[in-house]
Amino acid sequence: MASAQAFVVFFLALAIATEAKDYVVGDSQGWSTGVDYNTWASANTFNVGDSLVFQYGALHSVNEVSESDYSACSASNAINSYGNQNTKITLATPGTRYFICGASGHCSEGMKLAVTVSSAAASASGGSFSPVTPNQGTISPPSTTYPYGPYQPGNTRPLGSGTGMDKGRRFYGVLFGVFSLTSFVIWG
Repeated sequence: MASAQAFVVFFLALAIATEAKDYVVGDSQGWSTGVDYNTWASANTFNVGDSLVFQYGALHSVNEVSESDYSACSASNAINSYGNQNTKITLATPGTRYFICGASGHCSEGMKLAVTVSSAAASASGGSFSPVTPNQGTISPPSTTYPYGPYQPGNTRPLGSGTGMDKGRRFYGVLFGVFSLTSFVIWG
Protein backbone atom coordinates (compact mmCIF):
# COMPACT_ATOMS: atom_id res chain seq x y z
CA MET A 1 0.00 0.00 0.00
CA ALA A 2 2.83 2.43 0.85
CA SER A 3 4.52 1.74 -2.49
CA ALA A 4 1.24 2.49 -4.30
CA GLN A 5 0.98 5.83 -2.51
CA ALA A 6 4.59 6.69 -3.37
CA PHE A 7 3.82 5.77 -6.98
CA VAL A 8 0.85 8.15 -7.06
CA VAL A 9 2.81 11.01 -5.49
CA PHE A 10 5.68 10.53 -7.94
CA PHE A 11 3.46 10.66 -11.02
CA LEU A 12 1.43 13.61 -9.76
CA ALA A 13 4.65 15.55 -9.14
CA LEU A 14 5.85 14.58 -12.61
CA ALA A 15 2.59 15.74 -14.21
CA ILE A 16 2.73 19.06 -12.36
CA ALA A 17 6.38 19.66 -13.22
CA THR A 18 5.77 19.18 -16.93
CA GLU A 19 3.28 22.07 -16.99
CA ALA A 20 5.69 24.84 -15.87
CA LYS A 21 5.48 27.88 -18.15
CA ASP A 22 7.85 30.65 -19.19
CA TYR A 23 6.19 34.07 -19.28
CA VAL A 24 7.91 36.81 -21.28
CA VAL A 25 7.23 39.90 -19.19
CA GLY A 26 5.31 42.43 -21.30
CA ASP A 27 5.00 39.89 -24.14
CA SER A 28 6.37 41.41 -27.38
CA GLN A 29 7.01 44.80 -25.71
CA GLY A 30 9.35 43.27 -23.13
CA TRP A 31 10.56 45.05 -19.98
CA SER A 32 10.34 48.69 -21.05
CA THR A 33 8.70 51.99 -20.25
CA GLY A 34 5.18 52.57 -21.57
CA VAL A 35 3.86 49.08 -20.80
CA ASP A 36 0.95 48.45 -18.40
CA TYR A 37 2.39 45.64 -16.29
CA ASN A 38 -0.64 45.53 -13.96
CA THR A 39 -2.84 44.58 -16.92
CA TRP A 40 -0.23 42.11 -18.20
CA ALA A 41 0.07 40.40 -14.80
CA SER A 42 -3.69 40.21 -14.26
CA ALA A 43 -4.07 38.47 -17.64
CA ASN A 44 -1.77 35.62 -16.54
CA THR A 45 -1.85 32.96 -13.85
CA PHE A 46 1.50 32.23 -12.22
CA ASN A 47 2.23 28.94 -10.44
CA VAL A 48 5.19 27.56 -8.55
CA GLY A 49 7.70 26.32 -11.14
CA ASP A 50 6.80 28.92 -13.77
CA SER A 51 9.42 31.46 -14.86
CA LEU A 52 9.41 35.15 -15.68
CA VAL A 53 11.64 36.12 -18.63
CA PHE A 54 12.62 39.79 -18.62
CA GLN A 55 13.99 41.07 -21.96
CA TYR A 56 15.27 44.64 -21.91
CA GLY A 57 17.80 47.13 -23.20
CA ALA A 58 21.04 48.25 -21.57
CA LEU A 59 19.39 51.31 -19.98
CA HIS A 60 17.10 49.12 -17.85
CA SER A 61 17.53 46.65 -15.01
CA VAL A 62 15.42 44.19 -13.05
CA ASN A 63 15.39 44.58 -9.29
CA GLU A 64 13.43 42.28 -7.02
CA VAL A 65 12.32 44.32 -4.03
CA SER A 66 10.11 44.18 -0.95
CA GLU A 67 6.50 45.34 -1.04
CA SER A 68 7.40 48.63 0.66
CA ASP A 69 10.27 49.31 -1.76
CA TYR A 70 7.93 48.44 -4.65
CA SER A 71 5.43 51.04 -3.41
CA ALA A 72 8.21 53.62 -2.89
CA CYS A 73 9.96 52.76 -6.20
CA SER A 74 13.22 52.24 -4.33
CA ALA A 75 15.89 49.84 -5.59
CA SER A 76 18.41 50.74 -2.85
CA ASN A 77 17.57 47.62 -0.79
CA ALA A 78 17.00 45.21 -3.68
CA ILE A 79 16.71 41.52 -2.83
CA ASN A 80 18.22 40.65 -6.24
CA SER A 81 19.45 42.85 -9.09
CA TYR A 82 19.96 41.90 -12.73
CA GLY A 83 21.31 43.81 -15.71
CA ASN A 84 22.11 41.14 -18.32
CA GLN A 85 19.23 42.21 -20.65
CA ASN A 86 17.73 38.70 -20.66
CA THR A 87 16.85 37.62 -17.14
CA LYS A 88 14.95 34.43 -16.32
CA ILE A 89 13.57 34.16 -12.79
CA THR A 90 11.98 30.92 -11.61
CA LEU A 91 8.98 31.34 -9.31
CA ALA A 92 9.93 28.69 -6.75
CA THR A 93 7.58 29.53 -3.88
CA PRO A 94 3.99 30.73 -3.52
CA GLY A 95 3.37 34.37 -2.59
CA THR A 96 3.73 37.82 -4.13
CA ARG A 97 6.99 38.91 -5.77
CA TYR A 98 7.82 42.52 -6.65
CA PHE A 99 10.07 43.81 -9.45
CA ILE A 100 11.05 47.33 -10.52
CA CYS A 101 13.43 48.94 -12.99
CA GLY A 102 16.35 50.59 -11.20
CA ALA A 103 16.87 53.33 -13.83
CA SER A 104 16.01 56.76 -12.50
CA GLY A 105 12.32 57.59 -12.93
CA HIS A 106 11.37 54.38 -14.74
CA CYS A 107 9.55 52.75 -11.82
CA SER A 108 7.51 55.88 -11.14
CA GLU A 109 6.58 55.86 -14.86
CA GLY A 110 5.07 52.39 -14.40
CA MET A 111 8.02 50.07 -15.01
CA LYS A 112 7.16 47.84 -12.06
CA LEU A 113 5.59 44.42 -11.73
CA ALA A 114 3.90 42.53 -8.90
CA VAL A 115 3.02 38.87 -9.47
CA THR A 116 1.20 36.52 -7.12
CA VAL A 117 2.40 32.94 -7.40
CA SER A 118 -0.03 30.13 -6.56
CA SER A 119 1.15 26.79 -5.24
CA ALA A 120 1.36 23.96 -7.75
CA ALA A 121 -0.91 21.84 -5.53
CA ALA A 122 -3.73 24.38 -5.83
CA SER A 123 -3.25 24.45 -9.59
CA ALA A 124 -3.20 20.64 -9.89
CA SER A 125 -6.37 20.25 -7.84
CA GLY A 126 -8.27 22.31 -10.39
CA GLY A 127 -8.18 25.59 -8.50
CA SER A 128 -7.66 28.69 -10.57
CA PHE A 129 -5.80 31.64 -9.13
CA SER A 130 -4.86 34.87 -10.82
CA PRO A 131 -2.33 37.42 -9.67
CA VAL A 132 -3.68 40.27 -7.59
CA THR A 133 -1.79 43.51 -7.88
CA PRO A 134 -2.03 46.19 -5.20
CA ASN A 135 -5.47 47.85 -5.06
CA GLN A 136 -6.99 45.33 -7.47
CA GLY A 137 -9.12 42.36 -6.54
CA THR A 138 -10.20 41.08 -9.93
CA ILE A 139 -9.71 37.56 -11.19
CA SER A 140 -8.89 37.19 -14.88
CA PRO A 141 -8.65 34.11 -17.09
CA PRO A 142 -5.11 32.92 -17.84
CA SER A 143 -3.38 34.21 -20.95
CA THR A 144 -2.53 31.94 -23.85
CA THR A 145 0.46 34.02 -24.90
CA TYR A 146 3.70 32.01 -24.56
CA PRO A 147 2.03 29.34 -22.43
CA TYR A 148 4.43 26.48 -23.19
CA GLY A 149 8.04 25.90 -24.02
CA PRO A 150 10.90 28.24 -24.81
CA TYR A 151 10.34 31.75 -26.03
CA GLN A 152 10.92 32.28 -29.77
CA PRO A 153 11.53 35.96 -30.63
CA GLY A 154 8.91 37.34 -32.99
CA ASN A 155 6.45 34.48 -32.49
CA THR A 156 3.41 34.49 -30.28
CA ARG A 157 3.64 30.69 -29.92
CA PRO A 158 6.84 28.66 -29.50
CA LEU A 159 7.71 26.50 -32.50
CA GLY A 160 6.20 23.00 -32.38
CA SER A 161 4.24 23.68 -29.22
CA GLY A 162 0.73 23.17 -30.58
CA THR A 163 -2.07 25.19 -29.10
CA GLY A 164 -2.88 25.61 -25.45
CA MET A 165 -5.90 23.33 -26.03
CA ASP A 166 -3.62 20.56 -27.38
CA LYS A 167 -1.35 20.83 -24.34
CA GLY A 168 -4.35 20.78 -21.99
CA ARG A 169 -5.71 17.64 -23.62
CA ARG A 170 -2.34 15.92 -23.30
CA PHE A 171 -2.01 16.97 -19.66
CA TYR A 172 -5.44 15.68 -18.72
CA GLY A 173 -4.83 12.53 -20.75
CA VAL A 174 -1.66 11.86 -18.76
CA LEU A 175 -3.47 12.67 -15.54
CA PHE A 176 -6.31 10.26 -16.44
CA GLY A 177 -3.76 7.55 -17.24
CA VAL A 178 -1.97 8.05 -13.91
CA PHE A 179 -5.21 7.80 -11.96
CA SER A 180 -6.33 4.74 -13.96
CA LEU A 181 -3.02 2.99 -13.36
CA THR A 182 -3.09 3.96 -9.69
CA SER A 183 -6.60 2.53 -9.31
CA PHE A 184 -5.45 -0.71 -10.91
CA VAL A 185 -2.41 -0.94 -8.58
CA ILE A 186 -4.40 -0.17 -5.44
CA TRP A 187 -7.58 -2.18 -6.10
CA GLY A 188 -6.11 -4.84 -8.37
